[in-house]
Amino acid sequence: MKEKIYKIVASAFGVGFIPKGSGTFGAILACVGVVGVHESVGDNAFLYNTILLTLSIVGLWIGQKSAAYTEQLWGEDASKIVIDEVVGQWISLCFIPFSWRNLLLGLLWFRLYDIFKPFYIRRFEQYPNGWGVMLDDVAAGLWANVSLQILILIL
Repeated sequence: MKEKIYKIVASAFGVGFIPKGSGTFGAILACVGVVGVHESVGDNAFLYNTILLTLSIVGLWIGQKSAAYTEQLWGEDASKIVIDEVVGQWISLCFIPFSWRNLLLGLLWFRLYDIFKPFYIRRFEQYPNGWGVMLDDVAAGLWANVSLQILILIL
């Protein structure tokens, strides 16, 4: 039973089984979750960001455990493991005022950092036991968040 839960979590409820672009679909799933959180709490920025931050931390903890298990099953950083994209995308939107523009820009920034891995993001992949799977996306999410914060200040 535990193994089945790990597979469900690691694949973000099966999104990881999409043959092409599973990482992008995982990030989009996170955006759907962000919209759901916003629709639930409205413009309460404190509650919205508290929920996103909590989901990110819980997702990181559970995701690391499920990624460690599923890496043994599916291979190192297999495309089926997309919980890392979900967590990274949530992080990219923490403490960002909700708007459709910011949601789209956050998705764009996150995917760019996740795919190209600048600023030493790739080095995080070296960590063992599922941490490498998660931490490179956490770093991409942090860089995306900072980039979006700066863009919001400029615009």
